[in-house]
Amino acid sequence: MELTSQTGFEPGTVKTVRRARSRPRGLTLIELIVAFTILMLLTMMALPLARYRVRREKERDLRIALREIRTAIDKYKDACDKGTLGTPKLGSECYPETLEVLVQGVKIANDANGKKIKFLRRIPLDPFTKQRDWNMRSNQDDPDSQGWGGQNVFDVNSKTLERAPDGTPYAEW
Repeated sequence: MELTSQTGFEPGTVKTVRRARSRPRGLTLIELIVAFTILMLLTMMALPLARYRVRREKERDLRIALREIRTAIDKYKDACDKGTLGTPKLGSECYPETLEVLVQGVKIANDANGKKIKFLRRIPLDPFTKQRDWNMRSNQDDPDSQGWGGQNVFDVNSKTLERAPDGTPYAEW
């Protein structure tokens, strides 16, 4: 048995070769601590990026929802100005009375079938408050007021108190 030429060990050291091979495989406590520390640091670096991305998605969803509602209000106003919806209610100035009117629809004037025009399928969800409740503003209201006079719906904005990264409140978008 010539172990020296094959393994580089002396013939009496066969037990050390076997012990090295039979040693349980795994990580030591120090290796585990180092690995968890590295993972923790990487996670801490990724969290702000994830928060920033979520905020940007909410901002995008808010812009889309506001555009959808404001477009529906404008289409209602155009149809009313053309006389398609009949004579407007006194004091409404051809703006919808509530947002629900845009969803429920309005009967077309001079239509024997009683056909309705719907301007929205449903009121969009505010991504920040997770509700379908929006701040509304009438065209008779003061431009800076946060209350709604109830005459008509001229504009909408979010009810959230949060602010954008540039410092502007989302309620002013």
